[in-house]
Amino acid sequence: MAAFRKIIGRNLTSSNTTRICSLMPPTLFLSCRGIASKLFVGGLSYYTTDEGLSEAFSKHGQVVEAKVVMDRVSDRSKGFGFVTFASEDEAVKALAQMNGNNLNGRVIFVDFAKPQTNFSGGMPIARGPPEPTAES
Repeated sequence: MAAFRKIIGRNLTSSNTTRICSLMPPTLFLSCRGIASKLFVGGLSYYTTDEGLSEAFSKHGQVVEAKVVMDRVSDRSKGFGFVTFASEDEAVKALAQMNGNNLNGRVIFVDFAKPQTNFSGGMPIARGPPEPTAES
């Protein structure tokens, strides 16, 4: 959305959002219609917690959920997270004001979250040796 705003060269307001939404790709169109109010936050410090992320973004609207993605093995932050807002307007406001700002000593990058895709059909890509094949 931020890149799209730069291309058009104007701020997105409720009056011209409908016109702009018709030009957007389907993944961004969801966020225009008010369905998606989840933001992706990248570049987080390893010391950023769910509470710290929620507190930083709550200045721009009502935060429903803030989640820092953790590594299962090291139990350390992977450096990114997600923030869900109560409304789309609040999410757009937070995106505009927080993108490129400092949080815990690191510059963060904020964008609308993309829908989760399932590439492997629920199974891991590689687990153990290949299955033996019966050749005749």
